Amino acid sequence: MRKVAFIVGLLVCAYLNAQELKCTVTVNSEMIEGSNKQVFETLKTAIEEYMNSNRWTNMTYAEHEKIECSMLLVVKAYQDNMFACEMTLQSRRPVYGTNYTTPLLNFKDNNFNFTYQEFDRIEYQQNQFTTNLTAMLAYYCYLIIGHDQDSFQRLGGTPFFQACEDIVNACQSASMESTEQKGWLAFDSNRNRYALINNLLDEAFKKYRNYYYEYHRLGLDEMSGNVANGRARIAEGMPVLKEAYRARPATYVINTFLDAKADELADIFRKGTDKEKKAVYELLMDIDPTRQNTYDRINEN
Repeated sequence: MRKVAFIVGLLVCAYLNAQELKCTVTVNSEMIEGSNKQVFETLKTAIEEYMNSNRWTNMTYAEHEKIECSMLLVVKAYQDNMFACEMTLQSRRPVYGTNYTTPLLNFKDNNFNFTYQEFDRIEYQQNQFTTNLTAMLAYYCYLIIGHDQDSFQRLGGTPFFQACEDIVNACQSASMESTEQKGWLAFDSNRNRYALINNLLDEAFKKYRNYYYEYHRLGLDEMSGNVANGRARIAEGMPVLKEAYRARPATYVINTFLDAKADELADIFRKGTDKEKKAVYELLMDIDPTRQNTYDRINEN
């Protein structure tokens, strides 16, 4: 397991041999008319290089420890170098002693809007706003690393979530197009970049983040040695999700957890005891009834 005792370095402009991410980027431009799609290929390459070549921490990652992730951009509109996109971000990590990788993030940003001219240099400078694209990409890089670290160490992702918060604060005061501001503003939505990082750093959700660690290290990572014990640990902590949901029904962070984990939870507890099946199914249906078809799998024989 990677080192978890660290002091975070946020100097991200150095191109070193210890990069943390292994990100695959796809840019879907099918909605855009025209035969010249070169700009979209250039954008894809530039984003991949930015995310994979920069060093985002002072930790050393071996090649097999790099965080696997993917980013899908669906371009809905493109005019005068302005892109209006939907972005889906996914990240995962291996489960100890298995060939299985567990999803950590499955996040959709409906307002991934930015200005980009072909061959523009995408370069992030700490504590300085450059472009909305560089800011959003840096935010999501830190978000990925923060979730990965939270899955290995209690509250281990805090420094990276704080880096996300710094980016949010910088973008709220930056001069940009109104379409680019979407996602950064507190009053804009309770399901945006601001809301997510606000939840993650809120003291009220510390129990949830501790459970996030227990889910992965004391639950999934233990299942290779004892499936029943690992599954029981996951079930034991799940009331934390209900507690957070009941306290703040509009909370975004619980939704993002279930976006990533709904299918996994259904697969885990489909093989659980009758008591586990009943308790977990009822809890999930209480806080996330829109995914009933997924959770119904828990009760399949």
